[in-house]
Amino acid sequence: MSLTSLSHGSLVVALLLYTLSFFGFVIAVTRAKWKGKDQEKRSKRWSVGSFVLACAGLAAQLLFFFTRWADIGHIPVSNLFEFMTFLGMMIMAAFVVLYAIYRVTLLGVFALPVGVIVLAYASVFPWEAQPLIPSLNSYWLKIHVTTAAAGEAFFAVGFAAGLMYLLRAVDFKATDKASVREQRGVEFVLFVLLIILGFVGSVFAFRGADYHAQFSQQVTVIEQGKEVVKTQVTDYSLPPIFAPYDAKLESMKPFLGMEKPLMEAPYWMKGVNAGRKLNTVTWAVLSALAVYAVLRLLVRKKLAAAISPIMNGIDPEDLDEVGYRSIAIGFPLFTLGALIFAMIWAHIAWSRFWGWDPKEVWALITWLFYSAYLHLRLSRGWQGRRSAWLSVIGFTIVMFTLVGVNLIIAGMHSYAGV
Repeated sequence: MSLTSLSHGSLVVALLLYTLSFFGFVIAVTRAKWKGKDQEKRSKRWSVGSFVLACAGLAAQLLFFFTRWADIGHIPVSNLFEFMTFLGMMIMAAFVVLYAIYRVTLLGVFALPVGVIVLAYASVFPWEAQPLIPSLNSYWLKIHVTTAAAGEAFFAVGFAAGLMYLLRAVDFKATDKASVREQRGVEFVLFVLLIILGFVGSVFAFRGADYHAQFSQQVTVIEQGKEVVKTQVTDYSLPPIFAPYDAKLESMKPFLGMEKPLMEAPYWMKGVNAGRKLNTVTWAVLSALAVYAVLRLLVRKKLAAAISPIMNGIDPEDLDEVGYRSIAIGFPLFTLGALIFAMIWAHIAWSRFWGWDPKEVWALITWLFYSAYLHLRLSRGWQGRRSAWLSVIGFTIVMFTLVGVNLIIAGMHSYAGV
């Protein structure tokens, strides 16, 4: 078996083990609700067994990481597929550490899906290894990216604990304005998670159907001080609801009677890739709306209200403590990796410590936000709901920094989105 096959196989095994571990934790929580000492013992056995599965999945992903490293000749964190798989591995490692300390079974029900979603999202991007561009060919790649990802992983566990706290503390039967506003906020967070799942699901579904569409567009570029008109081509893997602005349709596979794009991207979204990104976001939102509607029909209430009862019996103070400790551990790691080490590497690669690149700006925004979180918690006593909301909002900023900046905003870190 080649290293490439072993590496890819290990990642698939890890994803399978994480998924089984998640369902094991769900069964453990369900059994804990039943009465009787025998059920309590069985719940503990399910919890321990699920934790063992999570550890086995982490071991399989470590095997993927090191075999891919040996196969491609450099640490596998240089593009979005590699970085997101590494982040997923760090999230699982952070979960293992915090579960071993606090033994909160319900943490597995919420933290594991975050890691699985990150890995599923990574799997959407090309798995092929790519040679390092000159600015990435440095030992600082190992130091900067790994420490930054480790910090973000603990932020992810803090997000899971914060969401659990809100589901436990918010009164979903209350009708006053403040309670309704919180109910809508929690429901929106769950819908955002469905958007990510909708993106992953729609991409895999249409890839399995071998769907394709292609557009071309005339663009003007500067080469050796002269303007040159070139033809830029882009491939769609999702049916084109939005075609690129002022582009020509080269080929398109019909879908449900649709033989041409429904509409054109706005004029200010220039470039064929801009239209493709808008189309992808549209499909993700539509898929999420469809799944959300089906789930609402099945449970006949808001999703947050349907999930909330499983939190009964959980001490909210424990969840608050887990969320705070996660962020307290992740913050210094993120500070080192995303700011200090990043600036040192930027000076080596680009001869400046700071250049207002979009990724740098959003990394600073993330750091400032979590700085405010720790300040408000330690100095102003912001605990409970306010702390939970900050942890949820903070990780939303992290995900935009990782995904939105790489894929939407052009900058010196755009290579990560290839």
